[in-house]
Amino acid sequence: MSEQYRIDQSTSRRNSGLGVVIREEITITNELGLHARPAAEFVRAAAAFRSQIWLLKGTERFSAASIIEVLTANLNRGDTATIEAEGPDAEEAVQRLAELTREFGKKDWGSLRPRSLDLQAEEDF
Repeated sequence: MSEQYRIDQSTSRRNSGLGVVIREEITITNELGLHARPAAEFVRAAAAFRSQIWLLKGTERFSAASIIEVLTANLNRGDTATIEAEGPDAEEAVQRLAELTREFGKKDWGSLRPRSLDLQAEEDF
């Protein structure tokens, strides 16, 4: 499994101020992609920062503050996206969120299934 990460710092003129935009490309390594549980964790982590944070996939931009938008990004295993942030803690936000997506690939999300779901599946057969 190869992972590529790139940090890009560039200036951007938004509204009336000059801000620094921090970007880092990520590759989704989690077997199930950025599904509901990791997406919720991603949104909670993004909410801890004061910067505006987005996920970029192709030409589309999704707010990292919205679980609906993060899920709409439809990031599957092997997909690449860019985390972009602008604000006072943008660099820290991008680094933390990129690290979090790498951690998702190491978690066994299947072990978090309620036992009752496994029992129901066994009864169906």
